[in-house]
Amino acid sequence: MRSTISRRHFLKSSFFAAGTAIAGTGAADAAAGMSDANNEPLVTLIDISRCIGCEECVYACKDANAHKFADPRKPFPRMYPDRVPVEDWSDKRDVTDRLTPYNWLYIQYATAVKDGQELTLTIPRRCMHCQNPPCVKLCPWGAAKQETNGLSRIDSQICLGGSKCKKVCPWDIPQRQTGVGLYLDILPSFAGNGVMYKCDRCYQKLEKGEQPACIEACPEQVQTIGRRSDMIKKAHELAKEMDGHIYGLDENGGTNTIYVSPVPFDQLVYDTGKGKPHLKEVKDTMADGSNLALAMVIAPVAGAAAAVGKFYKYMKEEA
Repeated sequence: MRSTISRRHFLKSSFFAAGTAIAGTGAADAAAGMSDANNEPLVTLIDISRCIGCEECVYACKDANAHKFADPRKPFPRMYPDRVPVEDWSDKRDVTDRLTPYNWLYIQYATAVKDGQELTLTIPRRCMHCQNPPCVKLCPWGAAKQETNGLSRIDSQICLGGSKCKKVCPWDIPQRQTGVGLYLDILPSFAGNGVMYKCDRCYQKLEKGEQPACIEACPEQVQTIGRRSDMIKKAHELAKEMDGHIYGLDENGGTNTIYVSPVPFDQLVYDTGKGKPHLKEVKDTMADGSNLALAMVIAPVAGAAAAVGKFYKYMKEEA
């Protein structure tokens, strides 16, 4: 008969719990990673065996990024064709149990069985920041970009909300808010219907040598950020210590968010759906020939579109 125990008790009593704490790399390492001569990406390592689901990271993310959130203009323009959906989260900004345009990080609850004991795990979920992100390569407007430190982000100033980024994301991460963005000024009834939002890994804090808000706020040292080579090494060491498993090394060609779990990811049971991404195996999206060809066609068009969008916003601000 299976016994149900708390995650914390399980981890304290299990042979692999001791010695798995990973000290934060600190702001200095983050800054060093930003200026690395080889432009080595920054990777976030997440040890889900340590997460207690307190949501400190969730609210820290909200606070740190509140100034980036949408303030939509209502009533919304009627869209043509009618199949273009209105997605309005402006009256549901306090939702924290899924990803939204106002909630870029949430805690996913999962259960599993290890050594005959039922285990509950809580997992911080947000953008995976792929090494070769399809959201960036296939955005027709050039609104999504990847920085040299490996993070990907969406420029809300030029995003038209067409949601191509969400369609090509294996985890459906980006979320749309209607009634905000460039489309209101140029084609309010025919463009993308808003702006797409997702975790940008607190890029402005990283530029100053600070850690992302979620890492700073975590009381359990669940997350560590550092150069990719260092974090991969730590991930393998941690997985070996806990007889655990790694997610993110190969998924979608490799991501700059790496999870380590005490149980296999395909044995986790959790809710999925809109705004609640999965943890399944993912093939390399950009290795697909059609996507590669499309990216080559899109690149110059997207670059031109981004330049036009930025010029338009500049002229509007100067007027």
